[in-house]
Amino acid sequence: MKIAIAGTGYVGLSNAILLSQHNEVVALDIVPEKVAMLNRKQSPIEDTEIEDYLKNKKLNFRATLDKADAYTGADYIIIATPTDYDPETNYFNTKSIEAVIQDIITINPNAVMVIKSTVPVGYTAKTRERFSVGRDSSRQTIPDAAQNVGLKPDLQNIAPPSLRAQRGNPAHQTTGAADNTTPSPASGGGAGGEGASQSSVLSHQSSINLLFSPEFLREGRALHDNLHPSRIIVGEKSKRAETFANLLKQGAVKQNIETLFTDSTEAEAIKLFANTFLAMRVAYFNELDTYAATHRLDTKQIIDGISLDPRIGNHYNNPSFGYGGYCLPKDTKQLLANYSEVPQNLIHAIVESNTTRKDFIATEILKKLANRSPAATLSPQSSILSPRVIGIHRLVMKAGSDNFRSSSIQGIMKRIKAKGIEVIIYEPAMKDSTFFNSRVVTDLAQFKKEADVIVSNRMSEELVDVEDKVYTRDLFGKD
Repeated sequence: MKIAIAGTGYVGLSNAILLSQHNEVVALDIVPEKVAMLNRKQSPIEDTEIEDYLKNKKLNFRATLDKADAYTGADYIIIATPTDYDPETNYFNTKSIEAVIQDIITINPNAVMVIKSTVPVGYTAKTRERFSVGRDSSRQTIPDAAQNVGLKPDLQNIAPPSLRAQRGNPAHQTTGAADNTTPSPASGGGAGGEGASQSSVLSHQSSINLLFSPEFLREGRALHDNLHPSRIIVGEKSKRAETFANLLKQGAVKQNIETLFTDSTEAEAIKLFANTFLAMRVAYFNELDTYAATHRLDTKQIIDGISLDPRIGNHYNNPSFGYGGYCLPKDTKQLLANYSEVPQNLIHAIVESNTTRKDFIATEILKKLANRSPAATLSPQSSILSPRVIGIHRLVMKAGSDNFRSSSIQGIMKRIKAKGIEVIIYEPAMKDSTFFNSRVVTDLAQFKKEADVIVSNRMSEELVDVEDKVYTRDLFGKD
């Protein structure tokens, strides 16, 4: 089976590696350097398992810049392009997804598209209606088509629509190419076609070749989390949804994976509410830490006692500078936007709590700077500290990650710089000499020497020799 992946970030690349163990996988990206690296079996992102699998595992995987090369003949196409939160529209920017969908409709309309990018609640259903993608294939026999293209034994009972279209066509039994005789959207093969309700297995949306399947990955552990998934959720109740879920299971190390098939909008809500709960948990332990620090209490003792309750548990409880990264900030804000006409308190409080935490952390850092040097005192006229240097040790907030999009430290940096303090950054992954007008220092020894206070979300062994300079709220040495 051929599977194409649009986008080679954490989501796209981890799925590509997972699926290429048993299938032909072609990853599409628009950055030539990334494509070249992948074809040299080098990972463009920091992820231990991805690096290991590319170098050491037998994979049927390649990358390309050519849309036609990627999409032609693909049975499934995973869409994993970025959907950044747009503060002006209060919504996700989904233009990249729509551009991919349009390309696929043009090149290979029979492919089953699976959105893995995070999208607003209700997006998939609206997009199906907008594009009228797909055709009805509920009358076609499934097992024979699956056998024709050589699916693995555990997948032979289910096959995607494009594979069913190949039944009886010898020219396609070896190449996996889509059947060009299948009606296109323009010829009346859209949603609600005749025969769509004749199968009790297929949902009312099954004639549309667009699914949503949420991703639950950690940056830096993306492939690990795909190999050992907590659950697999596919936003459609259909045979092709089962096929896709089985493809993910086929590549996983973990056995007996919890699998749930839902409607698309419910699957989208699962993703956003799951991330919002995680943000709420981060915000809770951060507020606990703020309270304890303000009243000079031992935060660790309190958290240790609370975490003994099995309903709370001893996990995801390490205080930090605030939740950040690519998913949590945008997902909580998007969910808050969806509540615009619904009574709510909690989601708004989570977002506000994260802002308050950054204010507190910035204030505490400035206090440490003042305590380390009597010369660093506030000027009564300007409330600006005399020139000193605060060093930011890594923009990334998680071990094993090289992604610092929307990291919480960036908000703290802005608050510190607003007081007139010079901020330098140690980030070895950066090629630029500055980051938002802050100087980047790539030599660790020089960084330690220049910084009067070193700010680190998680304590690192490479900072032990200057521990007296370090400001961190890391209590447990884990993310």
